[in-house]
Order: sequence, then structure tokens, then C-alpha cells
Amino acid sequence: MPQSVEYYQSKGFDRKTAEYFAAGRKKIISVSANDDFTLFINFDNGEKRLYDVRPLLQKGTVFERIADINTFRRAYVDEQHCIAWDIDPDVNSNEVWSNKIDLCSDSCYIDSVPVADNIRGNL
Repeated sequence: MPQSVEYYQSKGFDRKTAEYFAAGRKKIISVSANDDFTLFINFDNGEKRLYDVRPLLQKGTVFERIADINTFRRAYVDEQHCIAWDIDPDVNSNEVWSNKIDLCSDSCYIDSVPVADNIRGNL
């Protein structure tokens, strides 16, 4: 059961993160990759949000592997409700754990912005 915002802040969370956890964690139910390296994400509470992945696509990081737009477009929601990419689409990431790059639903929610229904109604 979620605690209060103050509880999470006492554990070192910033205000935005504390508010998220106090309101209850969200699960990702669908994702759509855009040509500008953003993701439209649908959460289980009905919210639609836009997540900008560009700041993560730095050389020398694990995310460098999805800096190619064709690879980026292969985003999917995995069994843990994370957004994921298989580095090699011909390898089963459930069998070869090092084949997958993922983003947890908590950070996707916290670091994204709401999208109005009239902008992206059929997410």
C-alpha cells in the first residue's frame, strides 16, 4: 500500500517521485515509438504520456544501441510492463538476458509528460 508523499521524501525521493509513489505505481499497457525518438505510452490508469528518449541516447551507454531509428521503432512492452528493445530481434531475450534494453514503468511515468486525448487519441 502506498505511503504519504512525506514518507517517500523522508526516504530521499524528490517531490515529483514521492508524489508518484504516494499516488500508486502505474503499469505500461502499450507503447508506440515515434520518428523523433519519443514514445507514446498508455498506462493502466488510462493516462497517455509522451516520453522523450533522446537524452538517453548517449555514446558509450547501453542506450546507444537504440539510437538507430529502425531499432528504436521496435519498442515493445515486456512481461514486467517495462518498455523494451531486443538488441538482436532474432534472439529470445527471455533466454539471453543480455539481449534486452529496457526502461521501467516508474521512470517512464515520472519522466514523461501528459498527452491530451485530442493529440493522440488512438494510442
